[in-house]
Amino acid sequence: MRKATVVMLGCLALSVVGARVLGAKESDPKEVKAVTDTMQAMAKATIAKDTATLAKIYSDDVTYSHSSALNQNKAEVLKAFQGTGVTESLKFSDTTIRIYGTVALFKGVTDMRNGQPGKLVDNHLNILWVLVKGPGPYGWQIVARQTTRYPEPAAAAPARTTSSR
Repeated sequence: MRKATVVMLGCLALSVVGARVLGAKESDPKEVKAVTDTMQAMAKATIAKDTATLAKIYSDDVTYSHSSALNQNKAEVLKAFQGTGVTESLKFSDTTIRIYGTVALFKGVTDMRNGQPGKLVDNHLNILWVLVKGPGPYGWQIVARQTTRYPEPAAAAPARTTSSR
C-alpha cells in the first residue's frame, strides 16, 4: 500500500510539472466551482454519515492518509464512517484550487470536530485533497487525501509568583 501511494504521488507530481512546463492556463471558474461543490458535498455527507453520497465522491481506488500515518482504502473509509464515531463539523479555510487538465488539487486548512460521542476533539489540519475529473456527483472524484496536523499552540507559561520576605 505504501509503495502504491509513493508511485501515485510521484505520477501526480510529474503530471503537475508537465502541466506547468506545457503552460497550464488559469483554472476554469466553472471547474473550480465544481471542485468546491464536490468538497462541500463531501463535508456535508461526512457530518450526516451519508455513505451513499461518500461512495460516489470517493474514487474506487482512493488513498486516504491520516496525520497519524494510517492509510485507508475506500472500503475502510466508508466502514469507518458507518461506525460509532461522529463528525460534528468540518470546515475549509485558506484554500487554493489548482486544476491541471483532469487533475485538481484542493489545498488548505481543515478544521474538524470529531471523535466518539462525548469525547469529541478539535483537529486543525493541513490537508491536500487530489481529485480527478470523473463520474462524481459534481463531475469530480477524490482520489487522494494527505493530512498533516498543525502543532498545538504553545501553552502560555505559568505566571511567576514572587514572595517578599
